[in-house]
Amino acid sequence: MSALWDTHCHLTGYDRPTDVMAEAAEAGVTIVAVSEDPGQYRMLRTRLGRRPGVVPALGMHPLHAASFTPADLARFLRLLPDAPWIGEIGLDFSPAGRPSRRAQLRIFEAILSDPRASALPLTIHSRGAERETIEHLTQAGASRAILHWYTGPPGLLEEAVNAGLWFSVNPTMTASARAQRLLQEIPPDRVLLETDGPFTRHHGRPSRPSDLPALLPRLAALWSTDEDGARNQLNANQRVFTPPPTTP
Repeated sequence: MSALWDTHCHLTGYDRPTDVMAEAAEAGVTIVAVSEDPGQYRMLRTRLGRRPGVVPALGMHPLHAASFTPADLARFLRLLPDAPWIGEIGLDFSPAGRPSRRAQLRIFEAILSDPRASALPLTIHSRGAERETIEHLTQAGASRAILHWYTGPPGLLEEAVNAGLWFSVNPTMTASARAQRLLQEIPPDRVLLETDGPFTRHHGRPSRPSDLPALLPRLAALWSTDEDGARNQLNANQRVFTPPPTTP
């Protein structure tokens, strides 16, 4: 049985990340551990080493854009050759992110202009900036980009699909009526999984990568199939998206 991928997990946000990794391995889930800045990425790589089933992703979170210096961006770009995944990066024009809009755009554009970044798998934040995010990814030709926890207008879904973009689904999304309506508009062959743990909830507690198999019946219902059919679809999507993640 092929592993399911948690394409967006804040592993450092858990009190006991080693327990989270052990449970994920037991459940057959591979974790993409996103970071919020280059320093956190370096820490992840140092702590994880060559641990199987966990892949560190190099990130610059848009909500921290106001604090990033040119040296931080330069450090990010220096780390690109050794990065297997990129994330979390993107744009956030919600009330929390609006004051740093210009800084966010400068950083996002600089990252996407580097062909080494646009060639890698990317997990992308787009809250309140879905149209701008899709436009930038399209212009960069970044077809291996995942719109993580998409909450934007349904009218942009076709544009994103036509650009070759992907969508990652977490437990909170499958429990939301609005998100379920969005999911019905996304082609099943463009869906991957995520937890965004520990910032989402599952059965009243922070989501963990080992919870992902519990999404199979929910997706099966949305896709009018059974659990095996949902798993087979996700496994096929993972194979198309990129070769299996490996720790560098």
